[in-house]
Amino acid sequence: MKITRKSMLTGVTHTREIKITEEQLEQWRMGQHIQWVCPQLSPEDREFLISGATPEEWADAFPEVDE
Repeated sequence: MKITRKSMLTGVTHTREIKITEEQLEQWRMGQHIQWVCPQLSPEDREFLISGATPEEWADAFPEVDE
């Protein structure tokens, strides 16, 4: 299903294809934890549903620090 969300990090609107059903989406919207409702989703897809942030935006906002 195509999901469109506005990124909480940049304010940019993105659309991604996410393997989620209407029923799963509704369960999540009603307060169930996304990882329980959609265990098949990658962490990146779950984050996109929650915050609208893409993996690229996340990496730009929180770069890995070399120690």
